[in-house]
Amino acid sequence: MIDLHFWPTPNGWKITIMLEETGLPYRLVPVDIGSGGQDTPEFRAISPNGRMPAIVDAEGPGGEPIGIFESGAILQYLGDRAGAFYPPERRARTQVEEWLFWQCAGLGPMAGQAAHFRYREERIDYALNRYVNETKRLYGVLDKRLSEAEHVAGEYSIADMAIWPWTRGYKGLGIDPAEFPNFYRWFKQVGAREAVQRGSAIGKDAFAESQRKMIKQEVAR
Repeated sequence: MIDLHFWPTPNGWKITIMLEETGLPYRLVPVDIGSGGQDTPEFRAISPNGRMPAIVDAEGPGGEPIGIFESGAILQYLGDRAGAFYPPERRARTQVEEWLFWQCAGLGPMAGQAAHFRYREERIDYALNRYVNETKRLYGVLDKRLSEAEHVAGEYSIADMAIWPWTRGYKGLGIDPAEFPNFYRWFKQVGAREAVQRGSAIGKDAFAESQRKMIKQEVAR
């Protein structure tokens, strides 16, 4: 059994999608980041950076439990654990890793900052423009890649699972699907997978409600 320390965010959904895709047995351990659940000593023992998600695999290497933090590292571990969606051949694996790290270092942080500055009470135009424009640039990079391949690393992989949850909020960032048709084709295709639908539905209502509150605050201003 794998314990997934989870809260409904794009980074959390990366892991629920992967677990649903592979069928590995897991249970959710809620980490309420709105109430400081990420700061408890118990969670920090697994995730020293105090960020969700994290997992504990009771049957890790050598049959001993292992705790893992950082969503990209978790996806790599689960890919090896299940022998799926993370190819063992070096060239193919490198391509998956390129796009996985592209999401972790680029799209995720930039889109997250763009959303933060869009919905904060005090409008800071410089910060908003900086992060929204960079996010749109990254959508352009993704769109170009998807004009060349069905999925970001050729075959469907943990790279797609990492990127897809971070693109669910494209409308809120002013992304026009007509401008990025290859992205939109991929977005709909990945979103139609049953495992993606199951994994991304976990906690979706609570997340949507938090987004609605932020939008109302934006409109009121």
